[in-house]
Amino acid sequence: MRKQLTSLSLSLGILLFGGSSLAVPDVPLEPINPDTEEVTLDSLGFDEQLWGTPEQPGDRQALLKSIDHSLRYLATPTAGATYQNYPIPGITLERVRRSLVRFRQLLLTSSSPEELQAAVNREFEIYQSVGHDDQGSVLFTGYFEPIYAASRTPSAEYRYPLYRLPTNFNNWKTPHPTRADLEGVDGFGENSPLNGLELVWLRDRLQAFLIHVQGSARLQLPDGSVMTVGYAGKTDYPYTSVGRELVKDGKLPLEGLTLPVLMDYFRQFPSELDQYLPRNQSFVFFRETNGAPATGSLSVPVTAERSIATDKSLMPPGALALIQTRIPYPNAQGQLESRWVSRYVLDQDTGSAIKGPGRVDIFMGTGVLAGDRAGVIGGNGNLYYLLLKDSR
Repeated sequence: MRKQLTSLSLSLGILLFGGSSLAVPDVPLEPINPDTEEVTLDSLGFDEQLWGTPEQPGDRQALLKSIDHSLRYLATPTAGATYQNYPIPGITLERVRRSLVRFRQLLLTSSSPEELQAAVNREFEIYQSVGHDDQGSVLFTGYFEPIYAASRTPSAEYRYPLYRLPTNFNNWKTPHPTRADLEGVDGFGENSPLNGLELVWLRDRLQAFLIHVQGSARLQLPDGSVMTVGYAGKTDYPYTSVGRELVKDGKLPLEGLTLPVLMDYFRQFPSELDQYLPRNQSFVFFRETNGAPATGSLSVPVTAERSIATDKSLMPPGALALIQTRIPYPNAQGQLESRWVSRYVLDQDTGSAIKGPGRVDIFMGTGVLAGDRAGVIGGNGNLYYLLLKDSR
């Protein structure tokens, strides 16, 4: 049986926008600074402030940590097997690894963003994703690790279970049971064939569903302890976007559709959960992860605002990338303001809705603020990769 998706990033992009049906391009990445064309980070408007400013602290240590996670992945047999079949000529496991090692050296020895940028301009070649329009436009969304209240035992307050993967799952006949078959239309799972496999119970049905979307969560238990859960497997149905279903039925407009808008709708009309959640027939199973950090599809931890998810059949896993897009940040009044940012990131995850060269999911971290920020990301930008020039 083919290994199922093991990503944390099942993505708010799925919830709000659904997957992509675009054809896979012949060349998803193209070098944009060959010998005949001089393109630098400066000419692309790249202005990463790793060292920080008086208004905004830098996070160079977070980037170093994320690089180390990628280097750990690149030393595995899994990475070796993946890069043996990588479709883009010139992008090899060894080149990706050397690029990360050299960039890490530069990050430690450079005394300013300007010095680092000058060294990158000298030593690295820039590749750009062709995007969803063959012109470099990439749709960015965000994902996060939620923190929700939960209990290891059911009660009148905690009624909505997450389930373990059945031991005989590999022998299930296809098509698999639907979401409604497994948890009931109301989500209680009273007559579920999964009875006895309950891992933990949530007090809020939509929160339980969002854990299915995100693939991971930290759960605050009544005794004050924290339980962490992660993805263990899923049924064979593709994801149906709940947001798209609401738009299709005229319940919500597509323009301005964000996670807060979706959640507000279901708070106003809770009975609609019974109609719309079962339309997503796909169902996710979970396992307890014993406090492990949020982990992406490369089996290494993901780092807030430094890890991205892309289509791993097209993009180089573990590689150093650059993103340019709008990300929300809280202002002095606590309101979220969208800013155009340029950031070095590591490509460390994938997701069900992240298909084609025109989709990127940004990991925004853990907790309420991370979820608020992830839920309103949804605009176009640019995706680049940095690789040492062949002469090095």
